[in-house]
Amino acid sequence: MQRGVAVLVAGIALLGACSSNNKASTTSTTAGSSPSATTTSTRVASVTTSTAARNLPVTDALRAELVAAAAADKGLAPSDFTGLRAGATFYAHDNATGTDWAAGAVVPSPSSQQAQVASQDDGAYQLFSRTPGAAWKVYEDGLGGRGGTPCPVQVPAAVLAVWGWAPRGCQPPNG
Repeated sequence: MQRGVAVLVAGIALLGACSSNNKASTTSTTAGSSPSATTTSTRVASVTTSTAARNLPVTDALRAELVAAAAADKGLAPSDFTGLRAGATFYAHDNATGTDWAAGAVVPSPSSQQAQVASQDDGAYQLFSRTPGAAWKVYEDGLGGRGGTPCPVQVPAAVLAVWGWAPRGCQPPNG
């Protein structure tokens, strides 16, 4: 029975070590002691990795902000758009500069011919940046580097990486 308890304690320590990247567990038995004298100690390993950017969730509030910013950039009202194209919206924070980055395509309302025209070609996709305390800055990017057209802004490589985009890319891989 005592041996079973020692095996159970060692198993729990091993599971704890496997379930966390930041902890290292050690189990030791003092020489000459019985198996019930097994002790478990945990120490925190020093981890100095930092992520240059982090992917963030796209919330309904963020979608509304991006639609409003894109609409204002086009000289239209947010009501001229029905939202953002599904599967084409991205949001991340660049830890190096403290800047938030987003990307998306506003969907024009079927009742707004102006929005439909404004969302063609170069206006078909938008990149956004925002420094702390500032409003979103909008970059029209419908052409997305196609045919030798330049990207309207260089999105940081770390942000592109967390989004899964090509280096120096302007749009998502299936954009």
